Parts: sequence; structure tokens; C-alpha cells
Amino acid sequence: MYLEIFMALVSYTISLLENLITVLSGMQIKVPWAKLSSSQLLTIMAVFLIALPRVWKRNVSSISFLSSAGILISLLIFISVPCTSIFGGVKLKPSHKMPVLQLHNIPAIYGLYIFSYIGHIGFLELYKEMKDPSKFTKVSIVSFTIVTALYTVLAFFGAKLFGPEVSPQITHSMPPHLLVTKIALWATVLTSMTKYALETTSFAIQLEHNLLASMSSKLKMIIRGCVGSFLLLLILALALSVPYFEDVLSLTGSLVSIAICIIFPCAFHTKICWGQIPKPLIILNLTLIAFGSLLGVFGAVSSSKLLVQSLRSRAHHSA
Repeated sequence: MYLEIFMALVSYTISLLENLITVLSGMQIKVPWAKLSSSQLLTIMAVFLIALPRVWKRNVSSISFLSSAGILISLLIFISVPCTSIFGGVKLKPSHKMPVLQLHNIPAIYGLYIFSYIGHIGFLELYKEMKDPSKFTKVSIVSFTIVTALYTVLAFFGAKLFGPEVSPQITHSMPPHLLVTKIALWATVLTSMTKYALETTSFAIQLEHNLLASMSSKLKMIIRGCVGSFLLLLILALALSVPYFEDVLSLTGSLVSIAICIIFPCAFHTKICWGQIPKPLIILNLTLIAFGSLLGVFGAVSSSKLLVQSLRSRAHHSA
């Protein structure tokens, strides 16, 4: 769980960095002793302003607000893509044919898609914050169904609008001069920030829960703050040195998310309810465990190779 949140925060930091580069193109901020670009400096400032207060000061009241804000901003990004076609002159191109199946891309793509369903560390606090916790299951089913539909539709729109040249972040493929593109880019920056704040808050709360009950609240705060601050520094170092959003996202999905979303739930359900669930459901769980494990291994290997290739290419160009 902690590895998932750590790698997710690395991905959000890379996303924030890439979008700030586009949004603030031409803006110059220099620090004499730091050999960092303006976007890197702003990313560091944003991360510390958003995350540091949340690892030092426990605040559960903001979780519901951050969740709602993240949903609204994500919907804004989703709406902006078809608006590019309607108002921006970018037309759906019949020439951009989508192959029915490309087997060699499945491992990496599977990791990207499964990453969309992470965030389990915040589920407990969201459950506690609900006025009627008995509706949590229904809310979860509706939420995941809507998210799946939105991601699928957005993927088809991106493929038909921009073809094989579509960027890992679709906002970077949209015409930069359009107002709707500027709105989408800022929305992407804000959604990275809201996700960062939400995940950091949940991480700090769970970390405190795992500390000894005999500890004083002040000691817990110090431990939580020091551990959280160190992890933020590590996250920033990784994100700035390995700024490859698609590859890191795919590796996270294949290495961690698939285990938390598919393998562990099926395994625990089978183990705990053995003898109480029908045989077809046991077979389904075992099939999902095997299928998820296989795709996870192949996806991790595939995305690791792509990440190494990107790092080698970067080293070659800088040499």
C-alpha cells in the first residue's frame, strides 16, 4: 500500500512538472546556486506548499473536499477534449484507424489502465467521512463504473483526434493556442495538486495509525512529519531525475497496482471465505489471480525496458 502511494506521488510530480513546462513556457525563475529550470523550481515549491503541511499537521476534514474537487476538475479535462474537436477545428480523422488488437502492447497498456484504479489508502478515511457509510459499496460501484466509461471514451477520442502521435498526456497534443487547451492544462496542474494533497493526507493518517498507541501525540507528529518530509525529498529527487510520465505510470500499474486491485482482493476473498463461496466463484478468483500475476510480470518487464531505453536516450543526447 505504501509503495503504491509512493510511486503514485512520483507520477503526479512528473505530471505536474510536464504541465508546468507547457503552461509557463517563457517564464524565467532563477536561483543562483541551483541548476534547475523554472518548471522544476515551481514543482518543488508546489509540492512542499501542498504536501509538507499535510504530513506535519493531521487534517481529515479536507479529504471530502479534495475528493470532490478532484472529480470536478477531472470532468473539466474530459469535457475539454471533445470541445477541441467542436470549437477548435481539430476533427475526428477516419484515417486514424485503431487496430482491434495489438498483443505486444498489452503488458504496458494494462499497467497504465490499472493505475487508474489506485488510491485505496484513502478509502478508509472516505468511508469514515461519509454521512451514511452503508452506501459506500454502492458509491464505489457507481464511481468505478463512471471512471471506466470516462477513461475508455477519452482514449477513443484521443486516438481518433490525434492518431498514433498522441502524447502520454493528451493535453499536450491539443493545439496550444486554443483557450480550451489552456483551461485543460491548468486543470491538469490542479488535478495533480488535489491528488497530491489527498494521497499525502491519507498517507500521513495511515502512518500515524501504525505507530504505537503508547506514544504521545507530539512524538507521533514528529515521527510522521520527519518520515513524510524525507519521503517527499525522495519523491522529488526521483521525479526530477526520471521525468518519464508514461513509463513510470506503466511500471507502477504493473508492479504494484495490479496486486492491490486484483491479486490481493481475490486471494484474500478466496482464503477468508473458503468453503462459503460457490465453486465457480473460486475458479473465477483463481483465474484472475493467475491472469493478473502473468500480466503484472510481463508489464513490469516491458515498462522497465522502456524506462531504461528512455534513460539511455536521455544520456546519449546530453553527452
